[in-house]
Amino acid sequence: MDRSVVTQKIIEAKVRKGMKWSEIAKSIGESKEWVTAACLGQMTFTKPQAEVAGSLFDLTDEEMAWLQIVPYKGSLPTSVPTDPLIYRWYEIVNVYGTTIKELIHEEFGDGIMSAIDFSMDIQREPDPKGDRVQVVLSGKYLSYKTY
Repeated sequence: MDRSVVTQKIIEAKVRKGMKWSEIAKSIGESKEWVTAACLGQMTFTKPQAEVAGSLFDLTDEEMAWLQIVPYKGSLPTSVPTDPLIYRWYEIVNVYGTTIKELIHEEFGDGIMSAIDFSMDIQREPDPKGDRVQVVLSGKYLSYKTY
């Protein structure tokens, strides 16, 4: 068994039980964004979180143990994503990545935005021309140091 097997079992249980990520997150006690990432194999659950997930998804002790192992992150099946929604993010970075980099450096200096000390919020934004997706990414600024 490996983590991908547990991820598949979680997805199957979610579909079978008609659950929503927001409901799952409420039970686990973290944001829907973090819990979704964790359930999809990109984050590490604590033991209490894994136990809640285990009861929600009917997981065995071994499967709950896999939820507590640090995953190999950023593991998309291809280097250029083929899923249309994920590809849009790839496209956004290709088109606006240099702009984002330039504006962050102008505002903060030479450094990066952390994806570790990080949060994300995804909301529906009503619009008369068609609802919009609002995504807020917040990462701690980390300055490069000289040595």
